[in-house]
Amino acid sequence: MKQEEGSPASRIAGSQVVQRAALLMRLVAAAQRTGLRLTDLYRAAQLERPTAHRLLQALVTERLLRQDKENRRYFLGQAIYEMGLAASPQVALRDICHPHLQRIAQLTGDTVFLTERAGLDAVCTDRAEGNAPIKAYVLEVGKHRPLNVGGGAIAILSAMEDVELDRICRANLDRSLKRYPRYSEAVLRRDIARARACGYVCSKVLELPEVRTVAVPIRGLGGACVAAISVSTVMTRMTDKRTQAVAGILRQAVDEIEAELAERGPVALPQSAVGGERPPKNAGF
Repeated sequence: MKQEEGSPASRIAGSQVVQRAALLMRLVAAAQRTGLRLTDLYRAAQLERPTAHRLLQALVTERLLRQDKENRRYFLGQAIYEMGLAASPQVALRDICHPHLQRIAQLTGDTVFLTERAGLDAVCTDRAEGNAPIKAYVLEVGKHRPLNVGGGAIAILSAMEDVELDRICRANLDRSLKRYPRYSEAVLRRDIARARACGYVCSKVLELPEVRTVAVPIRGLGGACVAAISVSTVMTRMTDKRTQAVAGILRQAVDEIEAELAERGPVALPQSAVGGERPPKNAGF
């Protein structure tokens, strides 16, 4: 029996298509540097292969995704870039921080990341690369992780009140343990305590134990922590002495950023820093 247009059943089916397409685009965005194969996408999205293929081809037709002709991997399309330009606010935290990220990358030679809070998640919104021969690609721009995973996220947590910190850790515990076998609440609490004592985070990367991250939180108007800047590199480069030097560079940059934030007033951020809802299924990639 054919569903009538506008009927409850057709509306449910239509919303499901939108949700699935959005999920596929988020997955591709999280792996934009390398792209993803059809096999990667239908498994990660928990879709049947024909369904995923049909949706992906529709997104390619609309230029929301593109497929490389040689390796057949999917990447974000030109239309996403065009819409992003139209949606960009007049002043965003990324715009203020970007010159500082570039300068830090030049001074340290390492990879620098801007991490912003989005509800219970941390999202990488910008990155700058130094000239060191070994690059630490810890995060892709657009990648979401639970707010209790990663140096930048830990820096944000370290600047919070304990009540909010505990709430976030409880809400994110199950998915953190599921996605990150090396995750430890005890290690997280230890890193936060150290960060509060010395003013910066120094932690190992869960996915890449040979990489070390140094991060400093950024406070917005009213003192609320909204983001963090971090530097990541291999542990052989990040000695204890160099860690302190990098932390000093980050601290100076953050002081300048916070001064500009105070002068400019409110700026656009990803989802409110007070967003307390659990991310939808498969939201963090």
